[in-house]
Amino acid sequence: MLHVYIEPVPKGQWGPIDGYRIETQDGTKLSGELLRSERLAVSEARLHGYVPLLATVRIPDKAVAEHWKPADKALVSV
Repeated sequence: MLHVYIEPVPKGQWGPIDGYRIETQDGTKLSGELLRSERLAVSEARLHGYVPLLATVRIPDKAVAEHWKPADKALVSV
């Protein structure tokens, strides 16, 4: 399965997070809409058959493995 990245928005800025976007390694956005939580973004990515990775830092770089962790199944349980 292909990995996708759950990134905080606005990208590349400090300050409050407005939402999350799902992107592939090359920066292609899977959804045009802004998702309001990581939980929604993870659910959406899994729904489309992807393996989501969550950012561990505020300004992540896809090339740095330490900036990402796999989304845990416990995150989406309600």
